[in-house]
Amino acid sequence: MEFFDSHSHYNDGKFNNDREEIIKKTYEEGITKIICAGYDISSSKMSIELANKHKWIYSIIGISPNDIPKKVGDISNQIKEIEKMILSEQQTNKQVRKIVAIGEIGLDYYWNKENKEIQKQVFISQIELANKYNLPIVIHTREAVDDTIDILKNVCASNKKGVFHCCPLNRELVKQALNLGYYISFAGPITFKNSKNAEEIVNMVPLNKILIETDSPYLAPEPKRGSRNDCRNVKFTAQKIAEYKNIMLEEVAKVTYENACKIFDITFLGASLRKTSLK
Repeated sequence: MEFFDSHSHYNDGKFNNDREEIIKKTYEEGITKIICAGYDISSSKMSIELANKHKWIYSIIGISPNDIPKKVGDISNQIKEIEKMILSEQQTNKQVRKIVAIGEIGLDYYWNKENKEIQKQVFISQIELANKYNLPIVIHTREAVDDTIDILKNVCASNKKGVFHCCPLNRELVKQALNLGYYISFAGPITFKNSKNAEEIVNMVPLNKILIETDSPYLAPEPKRGSRNDCRNVKFTAQKIAEYKNIMLEEVAKVTYENACKIFDITFLGASLRKTSLK
């Protein structure tokens, strides 16, 4: 059984002491494809480096709403830097594309309420960049449901659609996102004991639109909650989805793997029947 972790941050400083060891263990335990997500210039560059170093890791690059520079000129320059990264990969004529989306991008009114209009403009600019290079987007949204959906519906649609990563357990958001053709990615919070509506939200999403992720090193699922998260724990999220939908874990692993390969345009070669467990 193999798993695809559609959103992780092995470019985070919390992995500085044992990054390569954890990446190796992750693959050995059956997580055979990983997306490493950037959120600013340096983390985006590192995600590309990790993707180029490991054939089973892929990169998404962008500026998150929580990492927007304060100066307008700096914002413009950083978006140009993201574009340079895309162009650089194209110019190398690689057989396998490792930059597979623009992200994580979006809106966050929980941590940043004072720059909402700037967040919107940066979000729109990066959707336009994704459209220019025919890439999907990976969306971070927190306490900004209405504005996020409004932009995608009425201001700047993503041509290749994309993913609502670590999707908030909000009925209207999930409903609207599915209507627009987006994938919904679930992470550790659906396993939390205080997550009151997780089962309802998971069952709103058809199997052909579900992804799984860890968002590691954050949001470790039960029974690992409170520890540093890593991609091996994506199996616990998959198990919870299986329980909620009353299906086998193997089916969740297979369909989420195929879904991730589809949205990120990654060749799916099929499972190699690797034996994994939740122990």
